[in-house]
Amino acid sequence: MTATLTETRAFVEFLLDTGVLAFGDFQTKSGRRTPYFMDFARFSRGSEVQRLGSFYARAIRARLGEDFDVLFGPAYKGIPLVVATAMTLSSEHGRDASFCFNRKEAKDHGEGGRLVGHKLKDGDRVVIVEDVTTAGTSIRETVPLLRAAAKVRLAGLVVAVDRQERGTGEKSALRELEAEFGMPCFAIASIDEIVAALAVPVAQGRPGLDAEVLGRIRDYRARYGGS
Repeated sequence: MTATLTETRAFVEFLLDTGVLAFGDFQTKSGRRTPYFMDFARFSRGSEVQRLGSFYARAIRARLGEDFDVLFGPAYKGIPLVVATAMTLSSEHGRDASFCFNRKEAKDHGEGGRLVGHKLKDGDRVVIVEDVTTAGTSIRETVPLLRAAAKVRLAGLVVAVDRQERGTGEKSALRELEAEFGMPCFAIASIDEIVAALAVPVAQGRPGLDAEVLGRIRDYRARYGGS
């Protein structure tokens, strides 16, 4: 299920206002030159994280309905995301879901272990909450961690933005993860939806993307885009 243009535009406005989304000439970790970049580490205020949690919560409810029990946030960026999303599900949707996240290193004293928060049990339906998945590396590290804790069911993976780039093959990273782990993988918005929302002038007098930027995005998608 995709967001409406109005919902996507509100999300894009939010990303632009916070400086998380930018257009220009950037280099990714993989060495690719990209005309757009998203830096979710720029979120630094309570109001921003609260609103982001609201976008995540709506996406989860729209795609999964009631078919989940626990939210999991991979350390480190996933920790504030999963907390904000759980709070919003409770306050705005009346859904008091449990949440947990992992430590980067196992704790060898006190309660020990790698997970903090909800203690996973057999049968738990777990939704993984991430910022952006480009190659799927963090998810392939996360799933064994969850399965080592209990016989959980992977209810889904939600990310803020689907860059729609190829993973290891011709499919996009999200579609590869969906096939590999048998769980729905979805985003608040895809890069194609974001570009469509910015193809025309947006609110507050902000102009849409110009033809040169749109052309560079089309070229990038043609070169690196996945099905």
